[in-house]
Amino acid sequence: MSAMDKQHLHIAVLMGGWSNEREVSLMSGKGVADALEKNGHKVTRVDMDRNIALVLDGLKPDVVFNALHGVPGEDGSVQGMLDLMQIPYTHSGMVSSVIAIDKELTKQQLVPVGIPMPDGKMVKSAEIHKADPLPRPYVLKPVNEGSSVGVAIVKDDSNYGNPIGKDVSGPWQEFDELLAEPFIKGRELTTAVIGGKAMCVTELKPKSGFYDFDSKYTDGLTDHICPAEIPADIEKLCLDYALKAHQILGCKGASRTDYRWDDELGANGLFVLETNTQPGMTPLSLVPEQAKHMGISYEELVEMIVREAL
Repeated sequence: MSAMDKQHLHIAVLMGGWSNEREVSLMSGKGVADALEKNGHKVTRVDMDRNIALVLDGLKPDVVFNALHGVPGEDGSVQGMLDLMQIPYTHSGMVSSVIAIDKELTKQQLVPVGIPMPDGKMVKSAEIHKADPLPRPYVLKPVNEGSSVGVAIVKDDSNYGNPIGKDVSGPWQEFDELLAEPFIKGRELTTAVIGGKAMCVTELKPKSGFYDFDSKYTDGLTDHICPAEIPADIEKLCLDYALKAHQILGCKGASRTDYRWDDELGANGLFVLETNTQPGMTPLSLVPEQAKHMGISYEELVEMIVREAL
């Protein structure tokens, strides 16, 4: 460690909150806080509630490590508050967060610069009970939730009914508006960007059909192939697109870009699904795993993210 790395800081680790991803955020926050303490910093663990501005005003930390996932930790709300309070914080700023969490706004930024994303359209949930918005198979998802929360894959043989039944469990019961996209068959790939550098490509192989919330966060439900066993040209595209997305969206700290790849179509079958500005930092998470593959320990990773925030 250099002299700068030995500088001990007071770091508030912001975790928990009230999103659908609360439990994951608590796991991320615990991992981060433990590592920062190991690095010699003074750490205050903060489970975010509605009094968060008062709490932080009392703590006066040197920097906030944002380990929140979902809304409001990932959508620009917390970032705007920290900007107003003039407290440095990790990961992306307010504008990047607002854009990246909204899948439609993300497309408007990335597709014009040559990053392929699936065609899609916004639909009112009430309309999908009259007729399918797209030919089946297609995907319905909330426009601004992460971690595969509320994603439905509508196929000819799915038990949602045709048209989709109102009383059938699905995202249409939780959200008034959904994003409909063509279903891209094939493989699930992801690339992390840390400190302005694309790491590597991981393939996710869920043991049950779909990489959903449980598959992401339950040990043993998904195989992570790191590095992915894919052709060199696909690997290079994944690295290039992830770095370009990180830069175009103005991300900081760590980001993670997720792909679907239809391997029968080669390079033409690779599509970016989204860029996550607050990727998981749990022991099962993809960013720490890719960092480790690149020779960066978990403790070094959190230190790098803190240093970039300062």
